[in-house]
Amino acid sequence: MTAGLLPVRRVSFEYPDDTDPLWVHHMPEFAAACNAISLGMPYAEPLFIKAVRSTFDRIDPELRARTETYIKQETGHYTQHKKFNAIVSAHYPSTLRVQRWMERYTRRIERGSKRFLVAYAAGGETISYGVARWTDANVARLMDRAEPVPATLYLWHLAEEIEHKSNTFDVFEAVDGSRLMYAWALTVGFLGIVFFTAVATLLQLGRRLWNPLTWFRLLRLAVSLAFVLVPTMVVSALPGHHPRQFTDPVYLPQWLRQYDPETGTMPVWRTRLPDAA
Repeated sequence: MTAGLLPVRRVSFEYPDDTDPLWVHHMPEFAAACNAISLGMPYAEPLFIKAVRSTFDRIDPELRARTETYIKQETGHYTQHKKFNAIVSAHYPSTLRVQRWMERYTRRIERGSKRFLVAYAAGGETISYGVARWTDANVARLMDRAEPVPATLYLWHLAEEIEHKSNTFDVFEAVDGSRLMYAWALTVGFLGIVFFTAVATLLQLGRRLWNPLTWFRLLRLAVSLAFVLVPTMVVSALPGHHPRQFTDPVYLPQWLRQYDPETGTMPVWRTRLPDAA
């Protein structure tokens, strides 16, 4: 494999018939938020792919080759999320309307300039990287006692977000590099994610919203994530900063090395808590 290319892992997930859509049983609010983000993947990631492909006549062959492998990773992500989204949509049909909103929102973003589209993709990858850093730091609290297959889907996806954190930014710098454009696109993307995640999360929680503990957990999750994500976004927009300057988390990249290319499988996530079933 040529130096600099990203690994392409052919991963496929099969979900048991009794998969609980709120798959983090001790923290259903977190599962609902993850599901809400998952519902947006079939719209966001094809948009990122379209953005980087629009630059292929303006970037050098080495970056283009690496970006081709980035596209293959992203294609794997949204393809696998579609399968899980079918489970979520079947249990919570009210989220189908939100998915239609996501589709219309994506079409509106696509009508923007090529400069904005590439900056939007770069900003989206920065947000994904920030979420991955936060998840890595809290992986035991969040994922232990979760259902193994959905947990593996999310951790695999986030681990690869860490792996390709620089690629879309490299494309953006090669064709534009305006920090003002990047900051604007990053802000638009962040606000869109917050809105759609909040709406889809609340729709899944339903009657749980009458419980004050639900709101406490949602607030705690939001504040905890914001303390990691917002500084990551701000620093990423500073002049001279590049994603490779971020210090990567430790656990998820190491876990990703357990991928078996012969079987196309990741080790299914298992709880690490001795008192868990």
